[in-house]
Amino acid sequence: MSTTTEIEKIALANTKKGVISVSHITEPYGAGSGDVTSIGISLTGKEPEWKVHIPKENVDALIAALEKSK
Repeated sequence: MSTTTEIEKIALANTKKGVISVSHITEPYGAGSGDVTSIGISLTGKEPEWKVHIPKENVDALIAALEKSK
């Protein structure tokens, strides 16, 4: 059974109510599936309109790429 733990909500720049939400999800695709970091974007501050699931094994490489993009 999947469980979601919210890590942080960040105000989305250049919007009135938008947020970026970061969560940890265990077994997102059923028993035995690998944990992921979920990044969601909401323009309304409610449920995310867009989500991406990053396998835990890829988080460090993603952080490095995001640092390069600054």
